[in-house]
Amino acid sequence: MPTLAGIDVGGTFTDLVLWDPESGDIRVAKVPTTVPNQAVGVLEALDEADADLARIEVIIHGTTTTTNALLERKIARVGLITTQGFRDVLELGRRTRPTPYGLTGTFVPLIPRELRMEVPERISAEGEVLVPLDEDAVRAAVRRLLAADCESLVIHFLHSYREPKHELRAVAIARELWPNGYLTAGHAILAEYREYERGVAAAVNASVQPVLQRYLRQLRLGLIDGGFDRELLVMQGNGGTVAAQIAHENAVSSVMSGPASGVIAAAATGRSAGISRLITYDMGGTSTDVALVEGGSPQLSSELELEYAMPIHVPMVDVHSIGAGGGSIARVDDAGMLQVGPESAGARPGPICYGRGGTEPTITDANLVLGRLDGTKLLAVDAAVTLDSVRSIILARIGEPLGLDADAAAAAIIRIANDRMAGAIRMVSLARGHDPRDFALFAFGGAGPLHACALARELGIPRVLIPARPGLTNALGCAVADLRHDYVRTVNVALPDLPDTLVQSVLEAQVAEGHSMIEREGATVERIDCVFEADMQFQGQSHLLAIPIDRPDITAAQLRAAFETAYWQRFQVRLPEIRPVLVNLHTAVIGRRTPLSFEALGRGAPATSLDKACIGRRPVWFEGGRVDTPVYRREWLPEGANFAGPAIIEQLDTTIVLEPGNRAERDPLGNLLVQVS
Repeated sequence: MPTLAGIDVGGTFTDLVLWDPESGDIRVAKVPTTVPNQAVGVLEALDEADADLARIEVIIHGTTTTTNALLERKIARVGLITTQGFRDVLELGRRTRPTPYGLTGTFVPLIPRELRMEVPERISAEGEVLVPLDEDAVRAAVRRLLAADCESLVIHFLHSYREPKHELRAVAIARELWPNGYLTAGHAILAEYREYERGVAAAVNASVQPVLQRYLRQLRLGLIDGGFDRELLVMQGNGGTVAAQIAHENAVSSVMSGPASGVIAAAATGRSAGISRLITYDMGGTSTDVALVEGGSPQLSSELELEYAMPIHVPMVDVHSIGAGGGSIARVDDAGMLQVGPESAGARPGPICYGRGGTEPTITDANLVLGRLDGTKLLAVDAAVTLDSVRSIILARIGEPLGLDADAAAAAIIRIANDRMAGAIRMVSLARGHDPRDFALFAFGGAGPLHACALARELGIPRVLIPARPGLTNALGCAVADLRHDYVRTVNVALPDLPDTLVQSVLEAQVAEGHSMIEREGATVERIDCVFEADMQFQGQSHLLAIPIDRPDITAAQLRAAFETAYWQRFQVRLPEIRPVLVNLHTAVIGRRTPLSFEALGRGAPATSLDKACIGRRPVWFEGGRVDTPVYRREWLPEGANFAGPAIIEQLDTTIVLEPGNRAERDPLGNLLVQVS
């Protein structure tokens, strides 16, 4: 089994998990993210772990490069060639507004109007050629876009999902003239109906292609200089990985890969611990991400909208994010109301207690004032800041305007933050028909375990699962992720009219394409699995229902039965008089990598008794005031240790707050299972 490294770049920290299966040794590192060039932080994390790059066989890397580029609009200059009459397809969009009750709203499309060209061509929704492709017009459009200094090009024709030959021919023509490989065909990114969503996905892909390739090239050169020249895999938003040398071809899939890796690790940890239903709660330095795991597998969705008017309709782990992290800034607004986030102090300057020049109180500073954090053990502190200094700033900025002392002001910050995070958890559970009481809360991220017990109590969640390395879970997700490629094709045929072999031929073609991609990557896999799914609806509806498919040769009658069963389970309604319609067919081709053993993650030097794992006591604020609280070292907790709160459990990558009345137990894998009173 190869030595591997999982590396995740977050908004505040870059995390590393290095696993040597021969010795069973696992090393970890956590260093500040280098925002101007993330590759520097990756190399620093490897140095911090004293990694021998020449011995590492595989590096799996999660990066926020593409997500940040889109949010900050630091993207490539892109040109678009589209069907005559559809130049404004990226601006027309859908009937949505940026705010529920706003009468006005603006957005800036990724591709400016002057860089969107039309050419004569038209294919019908049935795949028939209505207007032949004007090849000379394509050549002229390509030359105009090159003259306008475009770096990347999108070919997006109407109904190319049904018949792509015009797009393919236009790409071939463009390739003769275009000086680089940054060419995106809309149907190759998303072979699905809805020209707006397909066009936006293609535009996103083209916008970040050069950004991602330049970053990976820079990282690869740094790794080669250190002695590594083997498998480099990149996390995708669907929870799988792809080889770095082809990652830029489908760059849109790397958007939101960071949150996805954490959910993948949560699902794998839950399966190892025998818990298949989880609400994952990842609180980092800048944001909080929550998701649902059912049956040991994360839920996927194609409904991500990164920001207003930027839907990204490619399969991604269904994660809901809010701007509440350890670095979220607390302030009193003009109405005298306490607000926490979404503005963040980020990695620079960071919270006040990091000593990097931060002057705005944050959630981390509030936890420090309340005694939940030990200021002498914070990671990446540039210059020590006294507790009194932090208290005085919170008192001046928050306490005095609200008529509160420092403790009450810090507690108010925590309560507001917890309320926002509880709302995010309700969005992925109650709002979708799931009772939180049926799940365990999987708490991770550098700040997640600080707040998990309070959130579980608020939501009625009976158990909290805290993994052995909460602050490094996203890096662990990179290490355990499989290779994955997702495909979708629109069929849009009523079941009575469905040709006998259509479903099988489409799914088998997608399987063949997936196998070809994995073979092209050259990555080592144990086996290849395929997962099939159909999007269906009753005729006349707009809502789609995802139906799992067991095998490619499923019949129309079996599809109908599966759809009617799923529809009844979801809506408790039967509609036998309306025809079901098969809209889309999905295939996920998954290359399974060698699984990682979780036992080594919890390995440490356990004490012989719980008392010996106690490293001190300090007054910690809980509801009602300060309580003299024992502080334990996580690595020293003996297996099977069972103890009641209040307690503080400290480790390298996080601090865990066990509230009064809760009870925690250390399992054989090093996880902490908390029963919430």
